[in-house]
Amino acid sequence: MKRFLKLMVLLTIVFAAPSCKKGYLDINENTNAATSSSPELVLPAVLNNTASNFITYFNYGAWLAGYQANAGGYSFSGSTYFTYNWNSGTNNGLFNSAFSDLRSYQYIITSTASVNKYVLFNAVARIMKSYYYQILVDEYGNVPYTEGLAGVDNLTPHYDDAATVYKSLVSEIDAAIVQLKANGTSTVVTALGSADVVFGGDVTKWIQFANNIKLRILTRAQDGPLASFATTAFGTFSSEGFLTEDVLINPGYVSTSARQNPLWNTYHSTYTGSNGSYAAQQIPTRWIFSFYNGTKLTDGTRGALIYKNYAAGTTPINQLGNETNVSSWISGYPAWYIGNATGLNAPTVQGILKSRVMGQLIMPAAETYFLLAEAALKGHALAGDAATNFDNGIKASYNYLQKSGTTTTAATPAVLDAYLNTYKAANATSYLVNYGLTTTAAQRLEAIITQKYIALNFVNGYEAWQEYKRTGYPAISGTAATTTFASLQSSATTTDRLPVRNLYPTTEYNLNPNVPTGLNVYTSKVFWDVNTN
Repeated sequence: MKRFLKLMVLLTIVFAAPSCKKGYLDINENTNAATSSSPELVLPAVLNNTASNFITYFNYGAWLAGYQANAGGYSFSGSTYFTYNWNSGTNNGLFNSAFSDLRSYQYIITSTASVNKYVLFNAVARIMKSYYYQILVDEYGNVPYTEGLAGVDNLTPHYDDAATVYKSLVSEIDAAIVQLKANGTSTVVTALGSADVVFGGDVTKWIQFANNIKLRILTRAQDGPLASFATTAFGTFSSEGFLTEDVLINPGYVSTSARQNPLWNTYHSTYTGSNGSYAAQQIPTRWIFSFYNGTKLTDGTRGALIYKNYAAGTTPINQLGNETNVSSWISGYPAWYIGNATGLNAPTVQGILKSRVMGQLIMPAAETYFLLAEAALKGHALAGDAATNFDNGIKASYNYLQKSGTTTTAATPAVLDAYLNTYKAANATSYLVNYGLTTTAAQRLEAIITQKYIALNFVNGYEAWQEYKRTGYPAISGTAATTTFASLQSSATTTDRLPVRNLYPTTEYNLNPNVPTGLNVYTSKVFWDVNTN
């Protein structure tokens, strides 16, 4: 509790509090605000903020990737969300929230650059800086990188070429890993200790997580103009390998005050028990439900772990799980997640919304396994073959869902194997589930990305959206509710009727003459997007 209170206080200082939401252009100075702090305080505070800001990408991805839609009977102010007729005032939080946290990570990097005792903090900040910049590049392309985090010292930073930034991120990750390997067991440097609210000071896990981020970057870059670079870099991973466990941030969430898990707070209920802002308004699309109820695939096990009152063959009309099946809201109930108690009485459960104090998942083990499966498919022998990693990804998805509340106990291998066998048997003729049925490289990639899409359902829609842009999977067709996740009101001119990017915020266009212009949300793809959709 004391640690969390310190984090909340620290979040008010200028380099860790993004409330003004102006991206990197913070021109107003508060002379009464703190201007410096120790890495031991800044790191947990910004990691906490990263967990909170993750919800911005979470919600955006859930919409764009087809995981959620607006519930019947609820108004929605963001009409441009339905039409994709985006402008520089749309989705600004994606850009601004990233730069808010990036300034804090850069503060750690800059303030510890010549202080050897803080080398571990420096390395972790560099890893998280790379984590955020990839997110920005994937949605915006060119971004302020070399000059982007100088704050008031440079209010008009240069926008760096997106492909060049990607290469720099790999170098940054490699350098951070070198720091961690050289100092991870040192007794003369300051240990991460309790300041590390992700891995509890485990340096090896930070190295492995860094490898995960690098793998994600190279996977996305491998078929574009950086193909040659990516091929070489695939052979440069640290020997520590990859982290095949769920990556969670938990700064010490509590259920008795306004410091509970941000996902729960948004999609279930506040700490006082009132409905979360999206709890009733958002429902699953018929499209995503079709991957569970037999329309596309059959998976009653994971379906029942995610959706309240799940039954094979049902469709989400109004609120799935609303027993009266009308658009009105049953006070205190999450609209479509499992769990059957109201408000403050909501119990610890399995599924997506596990408890008020659950850790915030930022990279699931399932995603890592599917990245490794694709790497093996493309000829990069990193850790296991494609088929094994494919199966492990499915099992890891189930494993995360079956955990409840604050429990992090994995299912036994026997339980995981039993689930996988049941899933395969229920979809005995589908190569999307049974990897051994694939006969072409295209089918194998489709199976991997489709299963990654299912595993990321309401876990990380942002990554699912980027992977769709890159590969075109899961495959969509037509305009029916179960054949596409594109909005029926789409204004997009693309074949799939979906956008390909966001525009930079209005503040960037107004204040920085270097911001790229002439961009189109339907045609101006980021450098790695060579898909023809």
